[in-house]
Amino acid sequence: MAKPVSVNRILKLMGNRFEFTVIAENEQEGNAAIDSAIEEVRRIEYLLTTFSDLSQTSVINENAGLQPVKVDEEVISLIERSIRISEITDGAFDITYGSIDKRLWNFDANMTSLPDEQTALASVGLIDYRNVILNKEQSTVLLKNKGMRIGFGGIGKGYAADKAKLTLQQLGIKSGIVNAAGDLVTWGTQIGGHAWTVGIADPEQTDRPFSALKISDMAIATSGSYEKYVTIGGKRYSHTIDPKTGLPVRGVKSVSIICPSAELADALATPVVVMGVKVGLELINQIKQVACIIIDDYDRVFTTNNINVI
Repeated sequence: MAKPVSVNRILKLMGNRFEFTVIAENEQEGNAAIDSAIEEVRRIEYLLTTFSDLSQTSVINENAGLQPVKVDEEVISLIERSIRISEITDGAFDITYGSIDKRLWNFDANMTSLPDEQTALASVGLIDYRNVILNKEQSTVLLKNKGMRIGFGGIGKGYAADKAKLTLQQLGIKSGIVNAAGDLVTWGTQIGGHAWTVGIADPEQTDRPFSALKISDMAIATSGSYEKYVTIGGKRYSHTIDPKTGLPVRGVKSVSIICPSAELADALATPVVVMGVKVGLELINQIKQVACIIIDDYDRVFTTNNINVI
């Protein structure tokens, strides 16, 4: 009997780097399975992208404040789950984040001051997940106010990774990794039976990990300020904007969420950055099968109570 082989493919999907690794009986089988997973991600991208006027997301945004838009049940379900995340994070996660006035923010060398509080607050005036009206019977979505926009940047890559994993499993791939720009989901084991492991990046030296975790049959997503931030008046401000204040968040460099679903890990990582160490840990400690590692601005490491048993 032939030894199984590891087949790997890296390409750009959803505007990001995707990497597929599968353990297959031979290269032909592995590549055929990866081809199907890529097609599934492209299908999801076509539904969710805001870079095409033809996507269902763009049509929803185009009709904001005007009329409900009929969409696929899949889109309704994803919006429904997104709203649930908004509720449990008290709005720190919000798919209407696309409504923000981006002109205030460039996070480059030209940014030497923050906008005043009133200007910042006005920039997020249209962000409110409670103004997304779903009609499940009619399969329609209405954004209540003109100018509102939804976007799936905080959950879409994780959703696509989960769907790609499901496609691969349905094709008989018993072990693999889908890495959607750092939103990563694994199943099975490596050749030889060892668990899949992942490194948690050191926020100050992102090319090397400060810790490694065994994550077979788990997903992990990391969000943080270490790749894009500004320092103003000696204080470090993340590129992540608090949807309630319109101002950049401070205090957290990196959040890694570990749980069975890449979609959930993706959706929880950024709101924990917004919520901060104390409130973020309190939230994640209440959710079953979800663990969290937080690194604050002083390089202190905090973990949820279950991090050792996951």
